[in-house]
Formats: sequence, structure tokens, C-alpha cells
Amino acid sequence: MNRPQDLFEAYQARDPLVVVEEWMIDADGVLPEPRAMALATVSLSGSPSVRMVLLRGLDARGFTWYTNFASRKGSELLATPVASLVVHHQGFERQIRAEGPVVVVDNDEADAYFASRPRGHQLSAWASSQSQPLPLMHELVEREAAASERYEGMEVPRPDYWGGFRLQPRVIELWQGRANRMHDRIQFTRSDSGWFVERLQP
Repeated sequence: MNRPQDLFEAYQARDPLVVVEEWMIDADGVLPEPRAMALATVSLSGSPSVRMVLLRGLDARGFTWYTNFASRKGSELLATPVASLVVHHQGFERQIRAEGPVVVVDNDEADAYFASRPRGHQLSAWASSQSQPLPLMHELVEREAAASERYEGMEVPRPDYWGGFRLQPRVIELWQGRANRMHDRIQFTRSDSGWFVERLQP
């Protein structure tokens, strides 16, 4: 793992999304759930809500995850398409923060990702009305069994209420832990001319 002594000197001239991808590769296969991230959205009343999700795509376009559009996070993102996220790699003393507008992933990309999921995960997308009240657990089990029977011997299609979101970062912060809380922080802010980078105090 490359751990520069000074993040600003090492990364000031680089695309932060490429650096984030390198940090993710460092953690893959080494740390447990390295692509788990806390995702914060905003309700119609302006209240924040946060939950853990898995990062399912990372490229020049931004950070991608998938969910039921009618879930709390899905409905909040459709109504107020902005979010912030954080990935914390405790074992490496690293943290990645990003914030910006959110867009819905196009259908072809969502279909391709859904097709790559384990069959049980595909069936659960049909069984669960995510975030809605569930009086009895067996009702969910019965809906999963019904979906399994309905698509027996067939490919499971993606429900039209299930898909992806992509955060297009306007701000990215990279954080590296240091002794005595002298942490190293740099922040990239996107502008019309590219990324502006500055060092932040810990």
C-alpha cells in the first residue's frame, strides 16, 4: 500500500476519483467490506438521514449504488437529488468523503448490474417493499417464495421500481490518520476549469 507522507504533495495534480479508486483497490481483499459507505440524504422537511450501503460502481462519473426507488433513501433522492457519503477504512486509517448532486443510473446499466446479482438477491428485490412496515416476517418469506415460483426456470427481470443512483462529486476529501491527531486532509472542489485542491487542518 502506498502511503505518502504528505497527501497534498502526492495528489495535488491528480484526479481525485482515480486516487479514490486506488485507495479502494488497496483495501479490497484486505479489509472487511471495504466498499461499505455511509450515505446521507435529505428529507422533504430538510432532516438528514444516513445509512450504510455498498458502493457498486466507481469511475470518472462518480459513486454508484443500487436500491428500491420507493425506499426511504430512494424516495428522498428522487425528491431532493443531492447526497453526501463517507467510506472509512479503519485498518488503513483512511477516510473518503464526497458530496454532490445525484442522478438515476440509466436502464441498461441497471439491468446489467441486476443480472450480475445472486439469484436470491434478485428475488428479494421482488419480495420486499423496502422501508415499508412489515407486520409479520412470514409475509416477506411468502412473497420471496412466490417470486421464486413465478420465475422458476427463468431469468429474474429487474423490477421497474429498483435501480441505481450515482453521486457526481463536487467535493471530495481524502483523510489520512497520523499520530497525535495530526491528521492529513486534502479537499478537492470541482470547478469549470477542473479540480481545485487545498490542504485542511485536522
